[in-house]
Amino acid sequence: MAEYVIHAAHLYADLMNTYGDYGNIVALRYYAQQIGVDVEVSSVSLGDAFDETQYDFVLFGGGQDYEEEVVARDLPNKAVAIKRYIENDGPLLGVCGGFQLLGQYFLLADGTRIEGIAAMDHYTLNQQNSRFIGNVLVKNKETGQEYRGFENHQGRTFLGADERPLGDILQGNGNNGEDGSEGLIYKNVYGTYFHGPIFTRNGNLALRVLQVILTRKYPEVDWAAQLAHVEPEFF
Repeated sequence: MAEYVIHAAHLYADLMNTYGDYGNIVALRYYAQQIGVDVEVSSVSLGDAFDETQYDFVLFGGGQDYEEEVVARDLPNKAVAIKRYIENDGPLLGVCGGFQLLGQYFLLADGTRIEGIAAMDHYTLNQQNSRFIGNVLVKNKETGQEYRGFENHQGRTFLGADERPLGDILQGNGNNGEDGSEGLIYKNVYGTYFHGPIFTRNGNLALRVLQVILTRKYPEVDWAAQLAHVEPEFF
């Protein structure tokens, strides 16, 4: 057993993994193993309790409308623990539907309103007979890093006052096609509409999040120095 271990929770892995979002954990493990760190994964789904003290990273992927409605009925049972995890700076990646469900609410294509758990302040409106589909390129203004991905969503998400974009749009539509933003960052939460998944296509972001995870769990180690020798890959 490795000296250092990351415990990851994959929320609703059996329902919210439409675009292979589990690949984000695969990518995280790939980079972690290069510095002698293991990644262990637990699926937390319908009827399961979520104990926020047990996890160092959480993945909440995307799904179709039906699956999102099913998850939305179960998610309130985990809401208090998820909110504690987020407010205690727990690292989390929310993709598409997972991103939306962590906010206040979202509207399906037919106008049905689905309540989120309001762990953060963003909300999502719908589009009539239209979707945002295509390649996306964004730039994070804090780090200067660029991230590439593919979007396919009808939702139009608007960030809250305490949230900032994962990146500013250089190509594509992003959160809503209006304000030039894509995804979000709130504390150590990263939200995105990028499928593909984002960590496999953007090793720079995967390494950035991995450093956050490890520094939070093992602050006695200089993880920046450890990861400086790991080369990010891009697909």
